[in-house]
Amino acid sequence: MDHRDAFAGIKESRKPASSMEITLGVSPLPADATARVDETGVELKRGAFLNTIGMLASNFRGIFTFLVARLLGPAALGIFSVAWSTTDTISKIGVLGLDNAIITFIARSEAVGDRLRSRRLFRVAVVLGIVQSAVTAVIVITAIRLFSHRLHLQPEMVSALAVLLCAMPGVALYRISTSVSRGMKVMQHDIYSRGVTEPIATTLAFLFALVIGFGKFAPEVAAILGTATSGVVALALASKLFRRIPAHRDAVPRLSEARRLIGYSASISVYQFINAFISGLDLIMLGYFVGHAPGVTLATVGVYSAVVGTANGLRKVNQAFNPIFAPVVAGMTATGDHERAAHTYSNLAQWMLWILLPLVAVMALAGGAILSIYGAAFRQGAAWLGIVALASALNAFVALGETVIMVQRPRLNLLHSAITCTVAVAGLLWLIPRFGVTGAAFGILLPYIVQGILRYATLRWVFRWKDSWSDIRPPLIATGIALVPALVCRAFLGGIVGQVTSAAAFLAVFGVQWLRHHTHLKRQGA
Repeated sequence: MDHRDAFAGIKESRKPASSMEITLGVSPLPADATARVDETGVELKRGAFLNTIGMLASNFRGIFTFLVARLLGPAALGIFSVAWSTTDTISKIGVLGLDNAIITFIARSEAVGDRLRSRRLFRVAVVLGIVQSAVTAVIVITAIRLFSHRLHLQPEMVSALAVLLCAMPGVALYRISTSVSRGMKVMQHDIYSRGVTEPIATTLAFLFALVIGFGKFAPEVAAILGTATSGVVALALASKLFRRIPAHRDAVPRLSEARRLIGYSASISVYQFINAFISGLDLIMLGYFVGHAPGVTLATVGVYSAVVGTANGLRKVNQAFNPIFAPVVAGMTATGDHERAAHTYSNLAQWMLWILLPLVAVMALAGGAILSIYGAAFRQGAAWLGIVALASALNAFVALGETVIMVQRPRLNLLHSAITCTVAVAGLLWLIPRFGVTGAAFGILLPYIVQGILRYATLRWVFRWKDSWSDIRPPLIATGIALVPALVCRAFLGGIVGQVTSAAAFLAVFGVQWLRHHTHLKRQGA
């Protein structure tokens, strides 16, 4: 079947909707697909629940950020954040897209019951990822030591980056091992490796590094130890899934599997790198423009990094759904069940909007109150938080479309990312020198708008996707209604009290709208 026709011809049924369809407020599938949709819905809900726990647990790393801000100040946080964003971007080169590719390969292998091949793929991907990451780290460390003076970079930034790049093998080990577990549809492993182990190990390592005298390098040392520990735990958990497989020699050479993996992941790695580059580009470029743009200092970069860290919590909403959605949709397309894949996408899109929209509103309305937990100096980032939160939410929402495209036509994602990256670089280069940190906030929102338009166009016209306005309309209308009392509160009440009151008013009205919508759907189903 031509991939362009993969999602074409979705028909509506006149039969009663299933319980999952009533809950989500989407049109029912034909009768012969209803049972399979219900089964998939249960699987998705279970996976999403476990991923949500992992996502919430991973937020404990905020304790580490809080301690860096409180104990070392905004400038130290800014240096670490720029260095970490750069390291995270470069790590995509080392991982080479294997973390996403291995999910698809293992999901397809499991769909046909070939557990032996799943184990072989796991071992090949881990070895490739660690070796590539170590080699990449050595090359980049050598390059920045030789050429940093020509780029006129801050010496503190260069030193911090050189240290942090040593975390790349641990990052690769965590990402690939966790992706193997997700490909096997085991979501709870991420709770233990990233959700529990990483924040605890990173925080304890930071405090220990301060005590023994690492000083300004304590955050970097802590990040290296935290990611390495998380990677080892993720590897041990993934290995447990293959213990009962007979230990005989594989019939297929591992070199052959490595070639297939690298061939598939090549285009994925490029657009993953571009996406990571886009997501960290505002911080990286602010670090470059320290002292060369209005109001851009190491301290304000530190404040902006706290803004980005807070807003990035919205990106994690996608992590509640995408890890289970990727293997599910890969299995569906592998068996030719494209209609059910399209319906599943529609379900998750509406779910995500009901979650993302109130979170964006709260960050925009009560940004100063939220950022004050880092210290009084961080309140100046309140206006930036609303803009960056909107950008993060948009990125999380359109990432579902990226997954659909990835498992069928990954080169289209590469094209989208290349266009988006061009827009991001051009926008930030024009905005930051003129508007400083505010320019960086708007500069990262613009490319995500472009990216969303590109992915919508692909699903709508390349895959012949039906218009899903009816699915996303309810949460958008609820948001518009809830904004009215919230803005009234902000107009008449000032300071922290006004911010908290307006956010509470929004959540109350939005919650009532969601409850009315949910009740209406149940009555329709009855």
